[in-house]
Amino acid sequence: MSRIDELIKEKCPNGVEYSKIKDVADLYYGKGNNIPKDGGQYPVYGCYGIVGNTSMYNNENTPIVGHIGSAGKVSWGQGKHYVTYNGTICKPKNNNLNSRYLYHILMSLHLEKYVKGSQPFLSVSDFNNVKIPVPPIEVQEEIVRILDKFSELETELETELETELDARKKQYEFWNKKLYEFTNDIKYFPIEQVCNFLVGGDIPKDNFSKNKTDIFSIPIYSNGVEENALYGYTNRARINQKCVTVSARGTIGYAAIRETPFYPIVRLICVIPNNKLNVRFLKYYFDTLNFKVPTTGIPQLTVPMLKKYNVPVPSLAEQELIVKNLDKFDKLINDISEGIPAEIEARRKQYDYYRNKLLSFEVQDNDRTTK
Repeated sequence: MSRIDELIKEKCPNGVEYSKIKDVADLYYGKGNNIPKDGGQYPVYGCYGIVGNTSMYNNENTPIVGHIGSAGKVSWGQGKHYVTYNGTICKPKNNNLNSRYLYHILMSLHLEKYVKGSQPFLSVSDFNNVKIPVPPIEVQEEIVRILDKFSELETELETELETELDARKKQYEFWNKKLYEFTNDIKYFPIEQVCNFLVGGDIPKDNFSKNKTDIFSIPIYSNGVEENALYGYTNRARINQKCVTVSARGTIGYAAIRETPFYPIVRLICVIPNNKLNVRFLKYYFDTLNFKVPTTGIPQLTVPMLKKYNVPVPSLAEQELIVKNLDKFDKLINDISEGIPAEIEARRKQYDYYRNKLLSFEVQDNDRTTK
């Protein structure tokens, strides 16, 4: 960091000029609705990153900003490549702006705030007028060197953590199945003999709030995954017992534990165990199943299909021991507040912090009113 401090003092002692993006970079839309994928040597960049390869290219070593689709997402187009219609190429107008520096600047801008419309698109008029700091090229190059090195280290560490997380998940899957391999003295019961069922209904439109309030505090759950399952809130519960919800469509078979009162809506099956089954034991058992659904028509899981499955019922003490072991793995893998996912998130925040710190400059005196 001492080198960058010295450069700033030497090259821009009176602050840095801020310029509108449209004044320092040319913006080009990518080409064609049909994505070329002829297997050539050049990668094709779509709205979600590289989507194929082609024998032609229309860009080289510049930032790409998602225009529609993943609007506002910034990626780096490495080498020669082809950008499709849903990407905007951001090319410096002259040698006073380093392409890679522009990329880091764009990454720091949180461009999603300029995204509009029911079909999200990046507002080019707003984007054009965003102001960015343009220090002398020597300062830009040193910032690029530091951030690229930091990004490389962060990527390496993140890869290591993700590899470890993947290993933990495989370990969890192994033990989940292993712990449910019982000897012949453990009885299996048809699930309808040890559980009750309830199917989600319509959205309670007259008693509904998108946000939690004093009146509407009962969560409404859909067939989404994790936090995406929370649809809104109501003032009365349909389910008051601990149960396992199973998605009937979309993410078919996705199981979640619900231990507090809630209101289920369409495409969600609620499985309520009796006093012979630990609710968490039942959820972890569902995780071992590969629910089979018809391949014709709209794929869906129904209550009659679910009732055909059998469930093991060991003693409650044995169930609790299995749950205790699997809870440890589940917490390590899924709890964002601790464990490996939290460490990955901490690395990303650390990179964001140093990037933003490096890209914060004193405004040049004659430009203070325009920042």
